[in-house]
Amino acid sequence: MREMEENFAVEAANYQDTIGRLQDEIQNMKEEMARHLREYQDLLNVKMALDIEIATYRKLLEGEESRINMPIPTFASLNLRETNIESQPLVDTHSKRTLLIKTVETRDGQVINETSQHHDDLE
Repeated sequence: MREMEENFAVEAANYQDTIGRLQDEIQNMKEEMARHLREYQDLLNVKMALDIEIATYRKLLEGEESRINMPIPTFASLNLRETNIESQPLVDTHSKRTLLIKTVETRDGQVINETSQHHDDLE
């Protein structure tokens, strides 16, 4: 009877050791999974920032393309007539553009820093 109790005690101790090892492995895997999740979030934030930057540059390029592709009137297509320059009011054909650059810095899904820059340019 004593021998059986000792055997069961040894088996129970072995099972307790196995349970402890498995719990340690579970904890390590949870920590590794949390680390991977943080890295994924950081990469996702970088990707989103790059997508925004790409969209901004695409818009700028499209604006330049449309500006460049505008037909330029030739001398023959202009309707010329004699005018008295002094009697014509001067018209300012410049339009004003405002450029807003907004930078958002995030870490772990939380906004850390947010800045905005306004640039006024004459076109």
